[in-house]
Amino acid sequence: MDEPLTVPLELRVLTGPNLYFPRPAVKLTLDARGVMEADPATVVGWQRALRVRSTSVGMADSPARSEAAAELAAAVVRRSGGAINTRVPAVARGGDDRTVVVAFPFRRRGVAEHFGDAVAVAFERITREGADPAEAIAEVGSAMVGVEPGEIVRPLRPGVPVIAVTGTNGKTTTTRLISHLMQADGRVPGWSSTDGIVIDGVEVETGDWSGPGGAARVLADPSVTVAVTETARGGILLRGVGTAANDVSVVTNISADHLGLLGVHTVEQLAEVKSVVARITKPSGWTVLNADDPLVRQMRLVSRARPWFYSPDPENPYLDEALEAGGKAITVIDGEIVVLSRGLDPTRVLPVAQVPLTLAGTSRVNVSNVLAATAAALGVGASLDAVRAGLRSFTSGAQHNAGRLNVYLVDNLAVVLDLAHNEASLESLLEVASALRLPGGSLSVVVGTAGDRTDEAIHAMGEMAAVASDLVVIAGRTKYLRGREPGEMEELWRTGAAEAGVLAVIERPDELASLVYLLDLGLVDGSSIAVCALEQRAEMAAEILDRGGSPATADQIATRVAASA
Repeated sequence: MDEPLTVPLELRVLTGPNLYFPRPAVKLTLDARGVMEADPATVVGWQRALRVRSTSVGMADSPARSEAAAELAAAVVRRSGGAINTRVPAVARGGDDRTVVVAFPFRRRGVAEHFGDAVAVAFERITREGADPAEAIAEVGSAMVGVEPGEIVRPLRPGVPVIAVTGTNGKTTTTRLISHLMQADGRVPGWSSTDGIVIDGVEVETGDWSGPGGAARVLADPSVTVAVTETARGGILLRGVGTAANDVSVVTNISADHLGLLGVHTVEQLAEVKSVVARITKPSGWTVLNADDPLVRQMRLVSRARPWFYSPDPENPYLDEALEAGGKAITVIDGEIVVLSRGLDPTRVLPVAQVPLTLAGTSRVNVSNVLAATAAALGVGASLDAVRAGLRSFTSGAQHNAGRLNVYLVDNLAVVLDLAHNEASLESLLEVASALRLPGGSLSVVVGTAGDRTDEAIHAMGEMAAVASDLVVIAGRTKYLRGREPGEMEELWRTGAAEAGVLAVIERPDELASLVYLLDLGLVDGSSIAVCALEQRAEMAAEILDRGGSPATADQIATRVAASA
């Protein structure tokens, strides 16, 4: 053809297991306007020419038409494979803004990228320019003549056990605890997460390493004997998972977060993305799943590994489901963590009260995280004694779990700093801060989050904070606006509080100024302050210490919780 090759709207090389295939794949985003606007007879003609199995057409710009466009895109990939005498599997789905996403697996990068570009041209020629489908497909074959194969792309196949953790909330805390338990078992853990990379307790990189690069960096260290990888949504969607398989996968929960980004609009779609981690767990391994979350429980059906369900509630009926499938369960019975196996007496691990991370049992979220981490550690063969020792020695403070429900005491006030960035994590923060409020004390909350949360989420969080507290302080945001205008999120917080009937809210320029305001306010003894700490965690901790405060010990937390009951 005369026109030069154009490229798709996006061609993305996924170098590891991904949403579409358990091996490297190319993901194409194609302009589907030609299909979405075409008359039904034209769409049927394309379907027949490309031998599309489905004959659904739908009305223009309807969901059914989007599905038809996706089927056409997949058919173009498959027929183009025939033009180069290669069987090319393809999967496709409707995308955003009248696009389709189609993916196909590959071995060599050069061929894959050039083939993707050629397929995009063929799809455009057929659906936008009216070219004969047979001619457009033949042009793909011509375009591939003489293409350099390029490098072979293989996902990492580690020689050490890999524990991969995903979910919406609790990933970082759970991976931190698992890494600590591995150290207690005498191993050398390499841990990658949104906070950086830590090798055997020593931080070697800072920043967000929750993608495949983090896994690669950890596994490149010859001293590492077990890898613990936090696996985030973005990494899976943008590059794929960093390893070909894992020995233990952990899925903490699925809740509304980052919706509307990267083509993920519903919690069901988010669950599908996260399930990639469970899909690639070895059959000999364990898939550790939150039995309290129906979207997580269902991942057992897509995993070849043995199920290990966890729930703090021993009456959860789904725990038996894991046992009946030849798996295990872990729960809390009479205040003690126990492991359940079919036909055996429960294995007693440790009383919850002896695990500092649970904040004397007040943090339901951290009780769940402890169960998940314990199952993962035992799943890779850690000794029970080592797990017990690690659970006892992992603290809830910044030393071991910075930014996650860190409790400080200052002038008989309890201050809880937490990266509460969505509705579920704010609920957890408020739960703990409320449990630390003594009789007669008040609960104040400093709210703030990043700009990539939806308007509805920020509004809901504002209402939640107003309902649960006596005073709401909105921390102004200058960083993490993520495309929003200054002051835009503050208005959403205000309207959310107003939804709860609270109009008298305080605004301060940032998190530190908000905390200082509350500390200077003369709150009654026994009060609690909950702070959504995104930007100025270190500065706020320093302010507390400068005022004579200190991190709360496990004993101090337990004493305060008992006094507040």
